[in-house]
Amino acid sequence: MITLSGVTHRFGETLVLDGLDLELPQQRIGVIGANGSGKSTFARLLNGLVLPTEGTVTVDGLDTRTDAREVRRRVGFCFTNPDAQIIMPTVGEDVAFSLRRSALPREQVAATVERTLERFGLDGLADRPASQLSGGQKQLLALASILVLEPAVLVCDEPTTLLDLRHARHVHEVLTTLPQQLVLVSHHLDLVLDLDRVIVFERGRVVADADPATAVATYRELLR
Repeated sequence: MITLSGVTHRFGETLVLDGLDLELPQQRIGVIGANGSGKSTFARLLNGLVLPTEGTVTVDGLDTRTDAREVRRRVGFCFTNPDAQIIMPTVGEDVAFSLRRSALPREQVAATVERTLERFGLDGLADRPASQLSGGQKQLLALASILVLEPAVLVCDEPTTLLDLRHARHVHEVLTTLPQQLVLVSHHLDLVLDLDRVIVFERGRVVADADPATAVATYRELLR
């Protein structure tokens, strides 16, 4: 359970989020809103990449301010641009890098990497330079490198924004069939319609929190 209690956040004098009180128990949650509405800052609060100016964010009772390391074990984060997360030169090395602190034997690391690449449709590409992957493949690699650590929650900040519609739909299909709880920030409104709940942000506040069809309809009204 992720809980936000009285959360406000400012960047300098700018109020970005204002008095959020939310519980996030659903399996698949969408977050939508215009640029500058606060949704990306909200997403970063969930695993402690951003700390609230006021209030608390907890994950299973762990405070992101005081229990950051344990929170990040439980909550993985995927950025919009996969190049921001791909560190190692080859596909296999990048997934293996995530396991560097696992103390697993080398053979087990290799087997885990192979299994993970196959799971994300990247089998046969272990020795491929990551720079040579397509945009969709890079996003899948970024996801693989996060999910090989088996977090309980995956937060994704507009992971399909840089992809064409075909690759966006494929990445979305992968995301929505994961066993992890998913919090998905997206500008692609059609891709949040099959989620369990959608939260709409406007000027740092939640202006709708409902089933996807109702929330998307509210957002469309805001855009008029």
